[in-house]
Amino acid sequence: MAAQGFNQELRQKQTQSQVLAPQLRHSLKILQVAAQDLNITIQEELQTNPSLEEMPMDGVSLDDGTLNGSDGENPEQESASQNEELKFDETFEILSKIDQDWRDHLSEASSGQSFTSEDAERRDHFFDSLVTETSLQEHLLSQASLSDISAKECEAIEYLVGSLDNNGFLNTSLSDLALFSGMSLGEMQSAHQTLKSFDPPGIGAFDLQDCLATQLELQGLRNSDAYEMVQNHLKLLTRRRIPDITRKMGINSDEVQAAIDDIALLDPAPGRRFSEDTNRSVLPDVVVERDEDKWKVTLNSDYIPRLRISPSYKEMIAKGQLSPEEREYIQEKMRSGKFLISSIEQRQQTIERIANEIVKIQVAFLEDGVAKLKPCTMTQVAETVRVHETTVSRAIANKYIQTPHGIFDMKFFFTPGYKGGGGEDISNTSVKGMIQQLVSNEEPTKPLSDQGIVALLKEKEINIARRTVAKYREELGILPSNLRRQY
Repeated sequence: MAAQGFNQELRQKQTQSQVLAPQLRHSLKILQVAAQDLNITIQEELQTNPSLEEMPMDGVSLDDGTLNGSDGENPEQESASQNEELKFDETFEILSKIDQDWRDHLSEASSGQSFTSEDAERRDHFFDSLVTETSLQEHLLSQASLSDISAKECEAIEYLVGSLDNNGFLNTSLSDLALFSGMSLGEMQSAHQTLKSFDPPGIGAFDLQDCLATQLELQGLRNSDAYEMVQNHLKLLTRRRIPDITRKMGINSDEVQAAIDDIALLDPAPGRRFSEDTNRSVLPDVVVERDEDKWKVTLNSDYIPRLRISPSYKEMIAKGQLSPEEREYIQEKMRSGKFLISSIEQRQQTIERIANEIVKIQVAFLEDGVAKLKPCTMTQVAETVRVHETTVSRAIANKYIQTPHGIFDMKFFFTPGYKGGGGEDISNTSVKGMIQQLVSNEEPTKPLSDQGIVALLKEKEINIARRTVAKYREELGILPSNLRRQY
C-alpha cells in the first residue's frame, strides 16, 4: 500500500469584516450612557485633552458656533482641518449597519398588529441586554470579599453562588458541590451557612420552604406561628386548607390570619429583584409639559458641560511655529475634541427626535395616565425618525422622561399589547394596571383566581391566557389567591 502524502501550501483568502473605529465606539458609548455617566465621561476627556475647554453655562446652546469648535478659526486653517476631520454625520450612519446579532431580537411586529408571547420575550431579552446593572452574583461576591472569612471559604462561596438559579435558590446539593470543588462537605456546609446570612434575606435556600423559614429566622421569628406554619403546614397553606391549619396548630382564625400576613411580607424569590433596577436616583433627560393646547418636549442639558476647541491651540497651529510632531499631536487632540462635541450633539438630537415621536404616540397616556398607554415598537419609531432599531435601543437605554404622571424609563413606552373590544390597541402595561385594579377591588374573603381574572378581562373583550395573567401578577408582586384570602 502506498503511503499517503501530506502537502503544505500557502493560500491567500480575501474576506470582509466590519471593524468599529475607536472613535465610533466612543460615540456609541456617549449615545447610550446615562446622564450622570455622560458628565463623568466629559470631565475625563477635559482632563486628558488639552485642546478642549468648558464654556460658561449661560448663553450657550447646542447650536452655538462656539460649541462645535468653529469660532475664531480662519478660513485657511478651517479648510485644512476639514480635510482631516472625520465626517461625523456619515460615520454615524454606520449605526444602522452594525450589531447583526442584535437584529434577531428586533423583528417586532409592525404597528397595529397584536404581539405574541415570543415577541414579548424577544423584547425583554433585548432590553435586558441594554443596561448592565449589578448582578446577583456580583452582589453576593462583593459581600464575600468584605466578610471576615478565609480564602478557602470565599472560594467555596463562589461555587455556591455559581449554582444559584434566577430565584436565588441553590439547585445543586452540597455534597455534589463538595465533590466538584474538591472541598470537604463540612467546608461547603459552613460556606453555605455564611451565604445564607448575606443580603438579600433567603438567598441560597434549597426551596421555597427553606427560603421563607430563613427569612423568618433572620427576623427573630423562629418561635412564631408564621415559622411553624411554614415549617409544618406550608402544603396546607398553598392548598387553602385554613381550617385544617387552625385545628392542627390549635390557634384561632385571627392568629392564623396574622401569621399569613407575616408570611405575605416575605420574598419568595429573593434573586429576582436583581433582574431590574429598583432603587436608583435618576435625572430626567427629557421633560414633557403641556404648552397651551399641545405637548412640548424639552431636553434637559443642564448636566452637559458646554465645550469648545481652545482658541489658543488653534492659534499655535496657525502661526506655523510647531515641529511636525507637535503639530500632529495638537491636530489629533483637536480632531478627538471635535468628534466628542459632534457625538454629544448627535446624542441630544437623537434623544429629542425619539422623545417627540413617543409623545405623538402616547398622547392618551399624557392626558389620562398609564391605563391609556399605547403599544409601541422600536421598529415603528425607528422608521419614523429614520434611524435603525439599534440606534433607538441605544438612545433609550438609561434615559428617562419626566411627565405629568411621574418620571419614567424611556423603554417603559416601548411595550407590546393587545386588541381591545373596540379594535383599539391596549398595551400590556395597561393590562397589568387592570389586573392590579381588579385585585384591589376584590372581596378579601373571596380573592380572584388567575382564571377569574381571565374571565373578567374577557368581559372587556381582552383575550389573555391564564399563564400570562399569572406572569403579570407575579411581576406586580401580587400573591396567588390562596395567599391573599382572609378569614
